[in-house]
Amino acid sequence: MTEGVVSAAPTATARQVAELMRERNVGSVVLVDEAGAICGFVTDRDLALGALTDGRDPSDPVEAHASSPVVTAEPRMDVEAAAELMVRHGIRRLPVIDSGRLTGIVTLDDLAVRTGDLELAQHMTAQITRAALPGFYFHDRGG
Repeated sequence: MTEGVVSAAPTATARQVAELMRERNVGSVVLVDEAGAICGFVTDRDLALGALTDGRDPSDPVEAHASSPVVTAEPRMDVEAAAELMVRHGIRRLPVIDSGRLTGIVTLDDLAVRTGDLELAQHMTAQITRAALPGFYFHDRGG
């Protein structure tokens, strides 16, 4: 788990969140409301393929482009359970919640690097990609 999670208010603009990602060198931001509860999750891909390329104003609130509800983990969850959760939901990033508070994030890269299990990382990457892009893998390719 990486403890330094980058977060923003759901009312932040798409441009502000994109700038935050660039400044902090991250590919995702967790949206946290005034009460400290997670209310969304936005990735660089969400911004690149949605908020900034479909003719919308970059000053619109970013929450319109965020995934919600957010799939989360607990700090005591073992690596296999976290990996299974990521594969089942087709996600590469998993915020960690402890007693209702955002305390960290686990990414596919974290699992690969920290476990040293390249085979696990390759398997997860393939499974997550298939979950995220089912039409690419399962459509009729000609014929």
